Amino acid sequence: MANGIPNGGPSGDLFFDIVIVGAGISAINAAYRIQTEGPADATYAILEGRDTLGGTWDLFRYPGIRSDSDIFTFGFPWSPWKQNASLASADQIKNYMRQAAESQGIDQHILYRYSVVSANWSPEAKNWELQVAVAGQDQPRIVRSRFLLLGTGYYDYEKPLEAVIPGIESFSGKVIHPQFWPKDYDYAGKDIVIIGSGATAVTVLPAMAEKAKHVTMLQRSPGYVFSLPSNSIITTLLFSILPVSLAHYFNRIFWLLRSHFTTVLCRTCPGLAKLVIKHATIKQLPPDIPWDPNFKPRYNPWEQRFCACVDGDFFAALRSGKAGVITGTIKTVTEKTIELDSGASLRPDVIVTATGLKLRFGGGIRFSKDGQTFKWSDKFAWRAAMLQDVPNLLFLTGYETASWTLGADVSARLFVRILNEMQNRGAEMAVPRPSRAMPEKPMMSLTSTYLKTVKEVLPKAGTGVWAAKTNYFVDMARAKWGSVTADLEFS
Repeated sequence: MANGIPNGGPSGDLFFDIVIVGAGISAINAAYRIQTEGPADATYAILEGRDTLGGTWDLFRYPGIRSDSDIFTFGFPWSPWKQNASLASADQIKNYMRQAAESQGIDQHILYRYSVVSANWSPEAKNWELQVAVAGQDQPRIVRSRFLLLGTGYYDYEKPLEAVIPGIESFSGKVIHPQFWPKDYDYAGKDIVIIGSGATAVTVLPAMAEKAKHVTMLQRSPGYVFSLPSNSIITTLLFSILPVSLAHYFNRIFWLLRSHFTTVLCRTCPGLAKLVIKHATIKQLPPDIPWDPNFKPRYNPWEQRFCACVDGDFFAALRSGKAGVITGTIKTVTEKTIELDSGASLRPDVIVTATGLKLRFGGGIRFSKDGQTFKWSDKFAWRAAMLQDVPNLLFLTGYETASWTLGADVSARLFVRILNEMQNRGAEMAVPRPSRAMPEKPMMSLTSTYLKTVKEVLPKAGTGVWAAKTNYFVDMARAKWGSVTADLEFS
């Protein structure tokens, strides 16, 4: 027994009906769906390379780290968030995940420090053979499964997005990437420059401004920043007048609809959305930081991801005088300064390179079918969840304009329907195959810098059952009640 998981066959290999790779929030949710909606006799294990669950919320340790989606839709629908905060910290999310996993016995299915190195589909055995590096063991362990479910996210845990910053190697001070924040680093009394304008920069700035001498966000171009209240009036009202279970249900519906209609407004009436955001931004800015050029993006709302700040903490830090924003391009970094093309010069003690995430799909695992490797980007994605011509492989993907976990739950609900359909048919394999030629489309449509390589990394989207996810309500209805046989072969 290991973490409550029995060993496999006489060879010592582990065998399961389903192996889930990763113990992040999407994988924990998928495990719950398998337990409650999948075949009753299905066995599964979660393989996690780190020594604890949490995924993103365990990896990132930078100051102020929190969700940038509301926690009521980001969290599990089967384990409601019981606190008032609408945007939760990483520690809160990780504790919430741990409690939810323990409450359902999911934690007993996790094998920690099991890193999947390669995965090969064997046509003869009709299962996946995984080479797994286990901490403390010299030789990889073999794990076999009928179905492989990937909860590995969409970015590289080992390498951040490499941004070209001229002369950065010459800087004599501390250079930190938020993905690898040094433990217990003391930045009190230091001058800090954050390079970047995305969600991480917007989160880090107010958190560091509390102890730092001064924090400057240096951006090449601005993005949209909008304040969200830590405690919603509607949420408070619902919990004051309704029984707790009903309040949780209707509160989740409220936040789902709020997110949906906000996105629809931004995309159908971008001019109006710009005016609303401009008005709200100018009201919160100090007199010495102009809206143009610092908060006037070149793109429409939701052509790139929105940045949320809690109770306007980002703008409060600017008004305090302990933080500022500069829009410009870097000419070079010297030993002591950052020189801008405008002629301005910054003299930081610390540079934080909040330049984005590096896309990676499938957790860096080497995939093959009958010993022949394949590239994700060469294949179409069936229902944004399975890979063209690859048997018994499903991956969890989310939304660009809503909580990631909503899309991951769509895939999980679809997965258990496929499992049940296979059991009813007595099938051993489910393989997506296009029935007609399709135009190639990207899986993600935002124009953010870190998504520029999406066509080189992610599978292709098409049309019909091969289209990308776009609408939670429609996608979930299709996952629960739509066809699971269109362009999906069972044998």
